[in-house]
Amino acid sequence: MIRRSLTALTLAAIAPLASAQTVKMCVFDVIGANGDMFNMVKDYALEMKSHGVDFDLKPYTDEGVAVGDFNAGQCDAVAATDLRTRPFNGFTGTVSAVGALPTYDDLETLLATLAQAKAAPLMKQDGYEVLGIVPAGAGYLFVNDRSMDTASALAGKRMATLDYQKDAIHMVNYLKATVVPSDITNFAGKFNNGSVDTAYAPAFAYEALELYKGIGSKGGIVDYPLAQLTIQVIAREGVLDDQTAQASRQVAWDMFPQAMNLIKKQEAAIPEEKWVRIPEKDIQGYQEMFRQNRIEMRDGLNGAPDVYHPKMLGLLSKIRCSSNPSASECTSENRE
Repeated sequence: MIRRSLTALTLAAIAPLASAQTVKMCVFDVIGANGDMFNMVKDYALEMKSHGVDFDLKPYTDEGVAVGDFNAGQCDAVAATDLRTRPFNGFTGTVSAVGALPTYDDLETLLATLAQAKAAPLMKQDGYEVLGIVPAGAGYLFVNDRSMDTASALAGKRMATLDYQKDAIHMVNYLKATVVPSDITNFAGKFNNGSVDTAYAPAFAYEALELYKGIGSKGGIVDYPLAQLTIQVIAREGVLDDQTAQASRQVAWDMFPQAMNLIKKQEAAIPEEKWVRIPEKDIQGYQEMFRQNRIEMRDGLNGAPDVYHPKMLGLLSKIRCSSNPSASECTSENRE
């Protein structure tokens, strides 16, 4: 009798595992299977098992190849930076709009909003669905000369620019700097060997991609978040039912503290003398410059690509003005 009861309990325990849905996911991490990004996705996948989904993760060190394999149908989902996933969802792809989220508190407010069920319709576009968004860290400008601490000082400088990131190319051209087409696999090498004067990356790249070599003794990291980078999990619409997809977005949101702890450790590990601190009086000017550029890239003005989603820009503006209501943009006639 006892043996029969134990057998019944065992069968009951493994039944959910037996019925779990297997979903293949291409996962980008520049370090590969040992990288922080891949490990974050592993934690997400582990949590999703309790929702009946068994993610089969395949690591990629080349983001373009990961997204390409997803497009080719070799994976049901892909985890990559929003710089690459923007074509699948212009709304969530605008999270990394230049200068749009100056603080991590603003980012937290945004991601909490996007994880709510009422935002679910905005997670779908053209046959794809966003299953989760996790912070990857603010993007900073790494320079090989600390005197490049103003926008005007960047004129004529060679900037490693991701060749598929249309907004970055527009911004570099606006600054009258020189675009040096690059991708995620080679931008660090170009900066480190002196082929370019600047590179744009989150703090983890200081050690992981050895950007300290490019900084050398004269360079530094400009302490102003040019954008908030995120990891986004994208799947073909229908891979998960609506209820499970919403549970997935909640799981990703619940990982926010874990992701931020990692990011803050990475930023704190950079020696203080390597940071180039920007005077507060200059920051307002940068914010207005970025805002004008965002409007151009929303409306396709002055030759800019119309790559920013108006609804997301409006939401980001509300968040900024909620945390900083005295900002001049909050009373501007051409608010985002």
